[in-house]
Amino acid sequence: MLRDQNLVPLSRQHQHALALCVRIDRASPIPDSDLATWQQEMAQLFQSEIAVHFAAEEQVLFPLARGFADLSGLVEELIVDHVVLREMFTRAEVGKLSSTDLSVFAQRLSKHIRQEERQLFERLQALLSEEEMALAGKQLDEVLKDATQVCAVPTDATSLRATK
Repeated sequence: MLRDQNLVPLSRQHQHALALCVRIDRASPIPDSDLATWQQEMAQLFQSEIAVHFAAEEQVLFPLARGFADLSGLVEELIVDHVVLREMFTRAEVGKLSSTDLSVFAQRLSKHIRQEERQLFERLQALLSEEEMALAGKQLDEVLKDATQVCAVPTDATSLRATK
């Protein structure tokens, strides 16, 4: 299903986060000498986009979705993910993640995003009227106005290298 225009800003942020997940996955196992650089990139993404992104979902989308019985379990699972992922971002900010932690983070965040895109967003688009989606879009725009749209440029340590 084509993404409703009112959800596109969240989907764009999902793309940025998925790009980081793919890079972590392909670079794993990450050498200890590069851990600080990866964690700095995670922290920057969280501060510039993800913190506000989580707030937008929690303030706008999750309450809407809770109004539908078949989405309430999914919403509870996504909220737990937000708690766990926030903790991992916090640990990254203070340099407390191991190479294994980074891999676990990338897998969890990737799974979380795919659930939102393939289950939550798809169902909301099917269940909400055009007017309800437009109202949700306005509310999302208001919460997301403080997010910066940044594309992190990988450093030597975090860029993908061609394999021989």
